[in-house]
Amino acid sequence: MAVVLSISLAASLFSMSMLWGKNEAFFYLNANLGPVADMVFEYSSYLAEGWIWIPYFIVLVGLYKKDTAFILMNFLVSTLLTQFAKNYIFNTAMRPMASGLDTTQIHTVPGVEIHSLNSFPSGHTATAFTLFLLTNYLFPNKYALSIGIVYAIVCAYSRIYLAQHFPLDLAGGIFVALLTLPISIFIRQKLNKKPF
Repeated sequence: MAVVLSISLAASLFSMSMLWGKNEAFFYLNANLGPVADMVFEYSSYLAEGWIWIPYFIVLVGLYKKDTAFILMNFLVSTLLTQFAKNYIFNTAMRPMASGLDTTQIHTVPGVEIHSLNSFPSGHTATAFTLFLLTNYLFPNKYALSIGIVYAIVCAYSRIYLAQHFPLDLAGGIFVALLTLPISIFIRQKLNKKPF
């Protein structure tokens, strides 16, 4: 179910971007929702930064004795896929504030540093959805699914709200997450396969 939800969200963001246009889709989702939303989305964005893997790793390995190497592999695969795409394939993809849009129309949150380069795919979205999919793989229950999808959506949406990414970038981040788990499972199976 986690995979189906992720695919549906990525497809929706991609379709919105193609049908409305990348810029119009961004403006529609970047609307100012007020000071409470500014604060919520500013801080929720931090929950999908790379450092979030550290407490995640400590909790799963320390409390639940889950597969250490597999968790680290998901972190590495997600990071490598995202950074390779950002820096070598889509390295000219500009973020909203640097893309030629009318910046007076873009909602920004005071105090949040706005980036201009390496827009596609969204690394925060890739991290949030990788954690969501990995957690649902390790703990296949309705609680992990419900809490995880809210976490992933809020973290991903915060990137548009904070004017850091286009909706298409989020779709790319979700796609990275959808690739990360099966690649990590494949690598784990190959490493654990005993020779004859």
